[in-house]
Amino acid sequence: MVTRPRTVSIVVPAYNERPSLEQLYSEIAETAERHGLDVELIFVDDGSVDGSWDVIQALADADRRVRGLRLRRNFGKSAALAAGFGAARGADIVTMDADLQDDPAEVPRLLEALDRGYDLASGWKRRRRDPWRKRLASGVFNAVVSRVTGVRLHDHNCGLKAYRAEVVREIKLSAGLHRFMPVLAHARGFKVTELAVHHRPRQFGSSKYGAGRFVIGLLDLLRVKFTSSRRPYHLLGTAGLIALALGLAGLAYLSVLWVLRFSHPGITALHDRPLLIYASASLVVGVQLLSLGLLAELVSVYLRQDDDEFAVVERAGDDGLAPAAALGPHGLGRRA
Repeated sequence: MVTRPRTVSIVVPAYNERPSLEQLYSEIAETAERHGLDVELIFVDDGSVDGSWDVIQALADADRRVRGLRLRRNFGKSAALAAGFGAARGADIVTMDADLQDDPAEVPRLLEALDRGYDLASGWKRRRRDPWRKRLASGVFNAVVSRVTGVRLHDHNCGLKAYRAEVVREIKLSAGLHRFMPVLAHARGFKVTELAVHHRPRQFGSSKYGAGRFVIGLLDLLRVKFTSSRRPYHLLGTAGLIALALGLAGLAYLSVLWVLRFSHPGITALHDRPLLIYASASLVVGVQLLSLGLLAELVSVYLRQDDDEFAVVERAGDDGLAPAAALGPHGLGRRA
């Protein structure tokens, strides 16, 4: 495969990661030089209070390839990534965490996957350097997501991913949905693949993710499953029709028993049968699901969420060029 010049935007969300930023910058710069990559490095300070922004400003002053965005407060990783995506100019966009556990040396391999025709290449931390509790929770979460969505990846939440710019332009990230980017991309028809990547032990600080994130992740999964449905009414309407059918079947059975009771006095009275309550409840639930599905369909058609879920208060290394979102359908430096 012939190596082509490319513009790659590397987006790094950071929340209180001051000790690791300079080393991460050095490793990314070394990888770019070794493989001839034309990169822009976008650090998004997600409301850090440890002086991370001072380091980002210094890096931007020393290297024109570095740009920085500082959010007014900690809005979360999804918002930080959305801010970085909005500022990115490259035809390819790579994301990685700032804690040095993601290895920048893996970036060229992810970009090669895009060259092979994929739109999103997701990393897979096959040998994960995390405590066993975190590995167990991650394994359960990934298995559930793969089963529910049909997008079968080993590691949906790996921070190391590569995208064609079209992917991040089409998908609007809302709070908590960054971990479902492969699912959202697949739902829109993009080609998704997965590569095993090198994962390193944490050198500084502590993980920002606790046990509560697992529960939140499952709730977000339900939200993604619903919103990625092409027609919400089909999803809820199907469940409603099933509930209605079960209720009607139960009542039909009881009606037959009611008729037979005149010739067979030994048949138990209908009001003593639990099935009457269950069938009636199933009818009510079916009607409610159909109504809720209709409302969801109306909301999906008329509701548009155009407001960003973050606020940028300061920039570093920004020379005023238009971001990728403003460059037209093919972005900047589109490969042939």
